[in-house]
Order: sequence, then structure tokens, then C-alpha cells
Amino acid sequence: MSRKKGQPRLTETLELATMARRFYVQGRSKLEIADEFGISRFKVARMLDTARESGLVRVEFDLPAPVDVELSDELRLAYGLDRALVLERTAVKEPRELVRKKVGALAAHLLEEIVSSKDVVGLSWARSVNAMTESIRTLPRCPIVQLCGVQAGMDMRGRSVETVSRVTAVSGGDAYPIFGPLVLPDRRTAETLRRQPGIAETFGQFKNLTKAVVSIGAWQPGESTVYDALDDAERAAIAARGATAEVAARLFDASGNAVSTGLAHHVLAISTEDLRAVPEVIAIGYSEPKAAAVDAVLRSGMVSTLVTDAAAAVPLLDLVARNPLPARH
Repeated sequence: MSRKKGQPRLTETLELATMARRFYVQGRSKLEIADEFGISRFKVARMLDTARESGLVRVEFDLPAPVDVELSDELRLAYGLDRALVLERTAVKEPRELVRKKVGALAAHLLEEIVSSKDVVGLSWARSVNAMTESIRTLPRCPIVQLCGVQAGMDMRGRSVETVSRVTAVSGGDAYPIFGPLVLPDRRTAETLRRQPGIAETFGQFKNLTKAVVSIGAWQPGESTVYDALDDAERAAIAARGATAEVAARLFDASGNAVSTGLAHHVLAISTEDLRAVPEVIAIGYSEPKAAAVDAVLRSGMVSTLVTDAAAAVPLLDLVARNPLPARH
């Protein structure tokens, strides 16, 4: 039987397969393969590329979580992060609640791997952080600290006090909750509550934090619980100061600079300075509407790990390509 025109020769394919096996399976170097076959290492490199391009060799990643490896790596490099985890794409657009659950589960998987008994873990109130805690199945014994109060009107299932309780029930560590609302009517009330023994004890733990999990909110309707908690006049005044993003009731402009407003004096939340001092900050920020806010917070240099989805990752890469981060020394 004659070989069809354009069909690769068996001997050529076998040689490619043998070289690919040496390289990918046996771990031989290109120089070692070149010596064995009596060709240059440059030709070996070209032949390995051919093996990949022709489909003779297929590289698959069997990850323990649904992560888009390419987008994750591009985001990590573009923003200088320690880690970036991008939820893999789906063929059809999924409801936001389902995406939140999946992103939360991805963050939970990460936290289960990186937390040790020596850590002090802080959790902000946020729907995505709450979704994360619902997926946590195991955690070393360590203190869990609430980073901010709870937005009024949220049901108990979503309250951060309950979130802290869920996590400490898994870890068996000490719980440091904040029994108070996130946004208070005035500075005096906020200062009074901060002096309450239980809340003061929690605030005292902020300096001990080694890891914190926060959510990134955008300063627009439906994208930040703090934004939704304020009246129209205060929202507009804060927006006029350049607020683009919110993390635990702390505000940032598009360049990643902290925005100072009167809001800082009547919220129960970790300060920007204390949050910046945490060695490892894991931020959850997903969906296309939040891309600009995520970009802003990443520019602050505060975040070490980002957990997101492809819907946010793609515009994020566009934003950072148009306005690259300055080189860090």
C-alpha cells in the first residue's frame, strides 16, 4: 500500500517520537539528544517544536482545580504577583452566583494549601469571601480574625461573624469577630464601638496578621457593599475624590493610591496601613465590571495573590498592556 501524498513518513515520525520521549518522558537534555542522534541541539529544538505543532506530542495539565494556566501566568507576570489563579473559561456564560461559588472554591483550595498553624488569618466581609469559607474543608489550628464589620441588611448566613465561626469550626483556632456594622452614622459612634472590649481585642490582632483574604469592590452600584450602604450624596462625593475600588471599606483611585475621605472615620474596619503590613494578602475580584477596580488595587502593591475569572482577566491584561506598571527595584 503506497503512502498518501502529504502523509508523514513512518521513519520520520518514529524519530520525532523517539526524541520527544527522550525529552518529555526521560528528562534528557537537548544536548544529550543531539549527541545521541548526531545532530545539532538547534535541530533537536526544531524537531521537538514540530512534534508539538503536528499534534504528535500533546501537553495536558491535570490540575487539582479548574485553573486557566495561560491567563494565570500572564496576570502574575504583568502585575508582579506571587500568584494568580484564574478560573478556567466555560463554553456558556454562567450565572454570577455560580461564578462566585466557583471562584470561592478556588480560593478555598489555595487557603487549605498555604495556611499553617503559625498563621494568623484575617477575613473581610464579602460575598465572595463567604463563598470561599463555605468550601473550606480542612485548615490547621490558627486564629481567625474578622477584618471589618457587616453591612446592615445582609442575612445572617452571609454575615462575617458567621463566616469567622464557620472557619474556626473547621480549624479549631481562636475566633476574633467584630459584633458591629461596617458603616456607622458618625465618627463618635465608630470610636465608641472600637473601644468596646471584644472589638478592641479584634482590632488588636490586626498587627499579628500573616495572611488576609479580602474582596475587591468597584465604586459603582451593585459592585461594592459599602457603595450600596451610602446615600447618593456621599457616593458622589467619594467618586469625585477619584475612588475606583474598595477593599474592606478602604478606597483606592485608578492608580492604586489610597483615597482619603470622611468614610474612613465612621467604619469598623482594618486600616489601609495595617492591611499593607500583612505579609500575604489574597484578593478575590472577578467579573468584567470589576476589572478596572481590580487593576487599581493591584497597582497599590498591597496584593500578593489574585483569585479571579477569565471575564476579568482578559480586560485586566488589556488595561495593564495599555498602562504597564513601573519597574520595581
